Amino acid sequence: MTTDAIDSTVQNASDFDWGTFLLGAPLKITVIIIGAIVVNLIIRLFIRRFTTAVAKGTVGSEKAESAGRTKFLATALEAQRTGIDEQTIKQRRAQRAKTVGRMLSSATTILVSVIAILMILDALSFNIAPILASAGIAGVAIAFGAQELVRDYLSGFFIVIEDQYGIGDTVDLGEAVGEVEDVGLRRTQIRDLTGTLWHVRNGEILRVGNLSQGWARAVLDIPIDYRTSMDEYRTMTADITRSLRKDPELSNAMLEDPEIAGVQSLSGSHRVIRTMVKTKPNLQWMVERAFRAELMTQLAKRGGQIGMAQETVLRTLPSEEKTMAPAVATDSESPSPLPGDQEIRSTVQEDSPSEGSSDVADN
Repeated sequence: MTTDAIDSTVQNASDFDWGTFLLGAPLKITVIIIGAIVVNLIIRLFIRRFTTAVAKGTVGSEKAESAGRTKFLATALEAQRTGIDEQTIKQRRAQRAKTVGRMLSSATTILVSVIAILMILDALSFNIAPILASAGIAGVAIAFGAQELVRDYLSGFFIVIEDQYGIGDTVDLGEAVGEVEDVGLRRTQIRDLTGTLWHVRNGEILRVGNLSQGWARAVLDIPIDYRTSMDEYRTMTADITRSLRKDPELSNAMLEDPEIAGVQSLSGSHRVIRTMVKTKPNLQWMVERAFRAELMTQLAKRGGQIGMAQETVLRTLPSEEKTMAPAVATDSESPSPLPGDQEIRSTVQEDSPSEGSSDVADN
């Protein structure tokens, strides 16, 4: 490089308007980045407040202490209504709020980042019209191809928000029935009684039967013979209840004493009496087994018994062909020989006494 070229470069650099440059694209880019960060933080603050309200489950508003009113929490009301401890309810709500907050925060960050990148490209004098057109076409293609995925996420969002079920619940989702092991925004994992792990997409869930939300009920249809009266059965149920209450685990599981609904059905040998017990979630099967075991003990003490279904045995007579078959001789078998006339006479003479012997006996 010659001396003249160097002098020309220095002269051009000294003539460059740095103030105009710094107040141009760099300043715009800096403002865009700072603005995106601030907007993201503000939105996250609202999301955090929303998830905190979901986790607390606040009902009503806080009043002044001078008015003598306090803030009522849905946690305490639900615990009083269902009999579940408040700690379990708080844990479920905290988990639900964490899942919703994570989803909303991720979606907000992605949306704000994409908008900021497009604004930065526009500040650098890039033509973003083709990018927007391509994004529109790609959006339409994704909307058609990933509509099932979008439906899964939307369904999972409302499942979590509405607390339709949570981890540890026993649910009926149609073909999958079992205990919930994981709840996500796209799919739910169910472990059935045989140990099979079902992965169910949230968009395919049309109905949810939660067997362990709030409270449960043990329903027992017990066949009792007619020799046991209803009064005796009520006395027996009271004795069973007292025996079950002695076990702390069973007593804690039973929210109410057994209720005798009445006779469910009748038959020729017994009647079916329905008995119901309100229990804590997921403990109705334990109460049912304990009730049946104690019922057998009480019946043995009283000399009663469980009603047995009547059985009728039907026997068919052999067909005529099978009856006549042995009398027909075949080629492989020779017919049995028949006794002759002489053998029949000798047999009769041996069995009947002679006339001479009878006269001697008379004399």
